[in-house]
Formats: sequence, C-alpha cells, structure tokens
Amino acid sequence: MDSTTAHGTAPGSGLGPRGSLVMSLTLALLLGMLSLLVMFPAAEHLRSLRDGQRADATLHTSGSCMIGHCRVEFEVDGRAVVADLPTGSGGGKQSVGAALTVRYQADDPQVVAREADVGGGGAALLAWISGGTALLFLMLSVVAAVFLVRQRRKAAAGPGIAG
Repeated sequence: MDSTTAHGTAPGSGLGPRGSLVMSLTLALLLGMLSLLVMFPAAEHLRSLRDGQRADATLHTSGSCMIGHCRVEFEVDGRAVVADLPTGSGGGKQSVGAALTVRYQADDPQVVAREADVGGGGAALLAWISGGTALLFLMLSVVAAVFLVRQRRKAAAGPGIAG
C-alpha cells in the first residue's frame, strides 16, 4: 500500500485538490475586487481631472503613489494647498521637492492628480492586469473542480472497474 491519501496526494505534499480549489477561488475573488472596486474607479477618477485647472506643484511627501501615499503642494489664488495624490498615481520614485504639474478641480483644490496621470494609464493597466489574473485563477478553480469530480467518481466506481 502506498502512502497517498484518499485524494491521491502524498501526506504533507501541499494543499490537495480541495485546498487548491478554495485558494484559486479566493485569489480570483480578491483580484477581481481589487480590479473592479479599486483600480477601475481610480482610473476613472484620474480621467475626470483631464479638464481640471492646471498648476505647477512640488512633491510634498513621497511614498508609494500608486496606493495613494504621496502629497503635493501648489498655489491656488495666492494660498498654499497641500493635497493627496489619488490611488493610481505615478511618480513615486521622485524625491520630495521634485517639480511636477498637476490638475485640480476648480471648486475643490484638494481633488488633484499629476497631469501625467490624468489619462488613467497606470491605474487602468493595473485594473486590467488584476482582472485578467482573476480570470486565470477562476479558470484554475474550474479545472480543480473538474478534477475533484473525476476523483470522486473514480473512488465511487471502486478499484475493480477500470475507467
């Protein structure tokens, strides 16, 4: 008798088909949610600022701009405004004090984006990549489910019947 489990995997060799199915479905769900609930809306927000007011700004706080951890400082009607760059922004490799051009809403200067980002490119690209990866994991889930069904049928048929 060999040392495999009823699912056809060696003990301690990994997740097995059920674990793979659950993991693939979980990853598909998380990546799909990232794409649909975070990155596509971020890309649309960036595009909405295409016609915004233009201003010269400096990078006030640097960090991971793609997830919204950068701030810029610029002047509006003679007063200094410090605003957060939205999720999906580029420019994270620039250092504090770097000059850049921003677009902002005339009625709310806190709503701002780098002029280079108002096409939505980086956020839209990440949305499509995470959405495509979610579909890949969904297909892997289907394959794992088919594998599980076949294993159950084979086990139910018994060892004496060749299939």
